[in-house]
Amino acid sequence: MVTKSLLFSLLSLEDYMLPCFAKKYIGIDCMGCGIQRSLAFILRGEFVAAFKMYPAIYTLILLFVVAGINIFYKFSFTSKLIQYLAVINVTIIIISFINKYLN
Repeated sequence: MVTKSLLFSLLSLEDYMLPCFAKKYIGIDCMGCGIQRSLAFILRGEFVAAFKMYPAIYTLILLFVVAGINIFYKFSFTSKLIQYLAVINVTIIIISFINKYLN
């Protein structure tokens, strides 16, 4: 059962987010801008909004889950899977960053 204080802290998560220093001092978004808000959307159950905010969010979560599992359980294919997921994530991040400034 979700308590009122936990629900309130999830809903007011934006109050505790770190500012983007690139946006603050240079005036442009960095390649990581939106990841905190995207995680807040996921915690609220707004999965489509999370993807629109930061398209690489789900593949990043998958990458961290696989890397975390790899710490405790070693599988023969895990290192290759981590490499593939890293390449996919970097590709998605770069494409979405370029797309943000072209539109």
